[in-house]
Amino acid sequence: MICFRSGNNRPRIERTVRMAFVGTNVSLSQPDITQKLTEHIDDLKQRIAAWGKRIRRYTERSTRFNQNRLFQSDQKRLYESLERPEVFGAGPGPDKADTVAFWRGL
Repeated sequence: MICFRSGNNRPRIERTVRMAFVGTNVSLSQPDITQKLTEHIDDLKQRIAAWGKRIRRYTERSTRFNQNRLFQSDQKRLYESLERPEVFGAGPGPDKADTVAFWRGL
């Protein structure tokens, strides 16, 4: 939709924009289409942000619930998991010489 707003009128992009406005009585030939596009894009961004916050709240609640349940059943395992949290993708970093060689090679 941002491409369409900036003037890109390819058929595939027009089809995507039409699909985004299904259910509303907005046509692409209206003179104020850029304003309506901007409003629609902002609305979609707000919806995405709201979903992200909802997912974050659910994850925090789930973690809290599991920690409370683990505290009631096995405190030792809970404290061990809190002392060494499992971080995905955190392994030994690259060698310093390799990093310097990589950046100099760019």
